[in-house]
Amino acid sequence: MYFASLPYKTKQFFLVLIKLSIVVGAFYFIYQKLTENDELDFHVFIDFLKENNTFSTKTVLFLLFLTLFNWFLEILKWKALVATIENISFKNALEQSLGSLTASLLTPNRIGEYGAKAIYYTLGKRKKIVLLNFLGNMMQMGTTIVFGSFGLYLLNSKYDLNIDYFKVSRFAVIIGVVVLFAIFGLKQKKFKIKGFSIERLVQFYKNISAKTKIIGQVLSVIRYLVFSFQFYYLLTIFGVNVSYYNAMVVITTMYLLASIIPSVFIFDVVIKSSVAVYLFSIVGVNDFTTLSIVTLMWLLNFVLPSVFGSYYVLNFNLPKDNNL
Repeated sequence: MYFASLPYKTKQFFLVLIKLSIVVGAFYFIYQKLTENDELDFHVFIDFLKENNTFSTKTVLFLLFLTLFNWFLEILKWKALVATIENISFKNALEQSLGSLTASLLTPNRIGEYGAKAIYYTLGKRKKIVLLNFLGNMMQMGTTIVFGSFGLYLLNSKYDLNIDYFKVSRFAVIIGVVVLFAIFGLKQKKFKIKGFSIERLVQFYKNISAKTKIIGQVLSVIRYLVFSFQFYYLLTIFGVNVSYYNAMVVITTMYLLASIIPSVFIFDVVIKSSVAVYLFSIVGVNDFTTLSIVTLMWLLNFVLPSVFGSYYVLNFNLPKDNNL
């Protein structure tokens, strides 16, 4: 490729430049989201936490433990999935997971994560790595949809959200038509996605062992329960008197709606905030408390890991085939 034909020193210069750009861009994005948030003034937020002595040392340590456990599960899942084509150490899986998080922070819907993880591998393995990453994300999305669907049903049963069932039915019909076209497409050998025929994609999925699929799905479920509990725990810290069951009904609904609303990652925090404010207002939680919790969840589960991920981005080296 074009990059491969460049002199060694030129390659190294461009690689260093790219890595610095990614890290600087990620930190600037984080800074901008914290200081220029129209919904929640960060300085007011910090002053509020200080004045009310919200967090004790024990509380902070427990929240950090939940964050570490959350990412520990994600890293284990990635290690298990990659093992279908190459055995990697937990350290390698950690580097790839956190490094790709930092690299994808500025990309729409974190699409950059696919390329960032693939570049850790030689050219012949990159398409499979992209497919494995897609599979891992679909496992997490599937978990969100299942829990969220139950949550939405229970929330609507209790509070009557005035759902327009005609519009929902119409949407279901549209989805059904799309699925029919997709099934038809599966039968067309010429139809391809990123160079893979649909038939080959299905075969790739079938070739992954049942054990690997089960491990990936179980880890996705546990991870979902961990960060959902972290949200609930923050509710209790801010003095919201709500049972775990009732809180989970709203939390699972929130994650479902925030996941299915079309967005780019740059506006992901805004969308989650808006959905959360609406849903928690139904159960009597004030807007400032909800926005504070969403901000803390973002800081703990995205900002903090991406700060550590910047170290791996800066220390990244191309694999031996040296192609991009």
